[in-house]
Amino acid sequence: MKERLAREGLEGIAEELDFLMGCFQEVLRELGEDRLADAIPWAGEPVTLDDPDGAEIQALSMSFQLLNAVEENGAVRFRKNTERELGLAAIRGSWGETLSSLTESGIAESAISAELPNILLRPVLTAHPTEAKRVTVLALHRQLHELLAVRDRATTPIEQTEHREAVKAVLERWWRTGEVYLQKPDLAAERKNVLHYLTAVFPKLLLATDERFKGSWQALGLDPSALSAPEQYPRLTFGSWVGGDRDGHPYVSAEVTQDTLNMHRAAALVLLEEAIVDLAGALSLSAITNPVPPVLVEKLEAKSAVLGSAAQGAIDRNPSEPWRQYLNLVALQLRNTPREGSTSEGRGYMSPSELFDDLSTLRRSLVEIGAERIAQDLVVPVERLAHGFGFHLAKLDIRQNSAFHDIAMSQILAASGLRDHAFDRWPEHKRLAFLNEELAKNRPFLPEGTSCGREADQVLGCYRVIRDTYRRYGADPIGSLIVSMTRNLSDLLVVHLFLREVGLLDAPLQVVPLLETINDLQGGAMMLESWFRHPIWQRRPRLESEAQVVMVGYSDSNKDGGILASRWNIYKAERELTRVASSRGVRLRFFHGMGGTISRGGGKYHRFVDSMPPGTLSGELELTIQGETIAQQFSNLPTATYNLEMLLSGMLRKTLWSAPEQEPPLAAFQALADLCYDHFRKLIEHPRFIEFYSAATTIDVLERSKIGSRPARRTGRRTLSDLRAIPWVFSWNQSRFNLTGWFGVGTGLRQLRETDPSAFESLRAVANDWPFLRYTMIHVETRLLNTNHDVMKQFAALVEDAELRDELMDMLLDDHKEGIRQIADLFGSPAEERRASQLENIHRRTVPLTALHRAQLKRLAAWRSLEDHDSEEAEQLLSKLLLLTNAIAGGLKSTG
Repeated sequence: MKERLAREGLEGIAEELDFLMGCFQEVLRELGEDRLADAIPWAGEPVTLDDPDGAEIQALSMSFQLLNAVEENGAVRFRKNTERELGLAAIRGSWGETLSSLTESGIAESAISAELPNILLRPVLTAHPTEAKRVTVLALHRQLHELLAVRDRATTPIEQTEHREAVKAVLERWWRTGEVYLQKPDLAAERKNVLHYLTAVFPKLLLATDERFKGSWQALGLDPSALSAPEQYPRLTFGSWVGGDRDGHPYVSAEVTQDTLNMHRAAALVLLEEAIVDLAGALSLSAITNPVPPVLVEKLEAKSAVLGSAAQGAIDRNPSEPWRQYLNLVALQLRNTPREGSTSEGRGYMSPSELFDDLSTLRRSLVEIGAERIAQDLVVPVERLAHGFGFHLAKLDIRQNSAFHDIAMSQILAASGLRDHAFDRWPEHKRLAFLNEELAKNRPFLPEGTSCGREADQVLGCYRVIRDTYRRYGADPIGSLIVSMTRNLSDLLVVHLFLREVGLLDAPLQVVPLLETINDLQGGAMMLESWFRHPIWQRRPRLESEAQVVMVGYSDSNKDGGILASRWNIYKAERELTRVASSRGVRLRFFHGMGGTISRGGGKYHRFVDSMPPGTLSGELELTIQGETIAQQFSNLPTATYNLEMLLSGMLRKTLWSAPEQEPPLAAFQALADLCYDHFRKLIEHPRFIEFYSAATTIDVLERSKIGSRPARRTGRRTLSDLRAIPWVFSWNQSRFNLTGWFGVGTGLRQLRETDPSAFESLRAVANDWPFLRYTMIHVETRLLNTNHDVMKQFAALVEDAELRDELMDMLLDDHKEGIRQIADLFGSPAEERRASQLENIHRRTVPLTALHRAQLKRLAAWRSLEDHDSEEAEQLLSKLLLLTNAIAGGLKSTG
């Protein structure tokens, strides 16, 4: 059965790809582009493009993106067919599988119901420069997905013709729209894009996710009354970094943060008001045919008294319809709720909890008259929106680098007259002594408004915005105060001095360590232990039932030691951090700072959750959704719903099944990780590695690209440590090395096998059973398979020194060969037998990608040969290179 469904799925992809490419060909021919129409792939026998340029590159780029859309739609169709024919539990990681396995394992329904409200998932949107496509093009992608979703419904000849013409209209608009950013997007553009998802996509997604969960629950015969109130569902809220993340981003000012918070609140109130108005339109119950519960009558009278004369008009609109009258007053009160530039004068909501209570009253009034179905179908979804978005839409995290904080503190101390003010150069013991003494006092260093220096003014300006927002609206709008590159306890304590400086020391705000490098991950448990023992943490005001957030990063740890050492040290850190927290009775919420690529933590969500160490998931989880990943995972509603279902169901499963049957071979994996780390360091510590990297990749092009408002480097220095992980990964992907996802693993496995055969065998024995090992090695193998030796060698040819080129290429190619061989042996069969679908996807893209790489290499060499990179000729070449970058990223389905 599964084989037949898989075969039908591939046939469906082929048929839909033929349809779309046929539409694209027709559009091109109608526009007089016959040569391009003949050259696009997957449409008959394409003409080979030896040196694609301009329109030809755009045609290939669109072709790749159409292929990606077809494959995504095919995956959606395959899941639906599998679920229909094999049942809910047939989809790996779904609610159907999770609920079935839990009940079959003997876990009582009451225990599952009791755990549901403890599940908290918070996706956090960021605007890192990984989205190479313009926002306008992304909108066209969404329209195309919607048309593909309804294609099967066009059954008559007229409907089919209309549908084909609608598809062609989208393709023509897409063709006439530029592919890459002509101007570097500013923060306002990035914020607008994120706000689109928060207001137009995620509200629908939250409700669709709830429907999937509720439908699975009921289809499995579980008690529907367990989901009769919004607080009985898993909690789903959202966060954002856009407008709050200032780590290496000089354009995120205090004013930008203030504007962002204001926009969030205004958008949330509009979202809720529209939901209430729609609910009022649907809730047409009459007092003539339905008894009116006293609680509703009392609430109507109380609201009328509060809202004054304006209430009468809202009531008069719907005579004899008290439920609509009630909602009219709720909508009016939402319009009166304070936001920037308005005051409530006592007639608006002062907090979202008041709205929650009003909606609960409405639901209970319907239940009281026996209208449970109406309450469930109409009111609970609005309650879920209110709980999910509140009056703040998304929590805005504030992130800054610890080194920036150190400089700011030095400037504050200098301005306050302290002679020994070089806080950024003090040793840790001296910092702690000073911080402990200062935090025992409750007074600022300086009068408000005193200018101390660029860094200090920026930090304090931001914290004053946080203060003003907190005093006006409470803690809901503010997320975590994240300290990038947290290395010591002082990195966390210094934030509290900034809070004290603006009068926020007693506010219930989270200060969150971000452990990014391998050293910081290894020292994280000791740092957290000191943090929990410190008086400032113990007396910190906390929100009720709040977990301590700890953030772990995949990017810098990968750049430090390669993918295996990165994943292993995150795994160990989760274990050790959880142990420390548990010993002190503290609940942790891990915040995973992951990107879309495998090198930066990307992958299938249910397998990611399953791979976490047993006992480390408290039921709460945050994770970043970065750049291009936002569109890839959430622009298409069925795909978006699937992704959230995998996360939420995986979290429930992991939380209730926390103990493994036996301890995996941790010592063997530690030995492997050490070997992989050593080999990776051997490469990046080569005295001429930067020379090789600069010549053999497109990093110089990416540093000039217009795909994000953030600079590619933290401080502008041309060093590996200063380079952000996104362009680091992006550049290796573009040149098809992909080494950030595999280098070191092949050699490490070979050396482990040679030096400690029993350790290798212990890993092989659990390769398919230990989720962490399987998840990690499948990821490594995926990047190995996506590597292209021919393209690698062509890029390496740009390295002028033959000795350097040969030395490092020999190292890379040998490790790649070993990686393919050793992982095949670890799993007991070659990739050709296990990864047929993956290899077919790669093969399908090879010919057109080869043409693009050839053009990329030619123009890269020409651009680099120019003396003046600011000349008109250089700008023209750069534009072509950026168009090629976009096209290749589409073909690879990956940037950074």
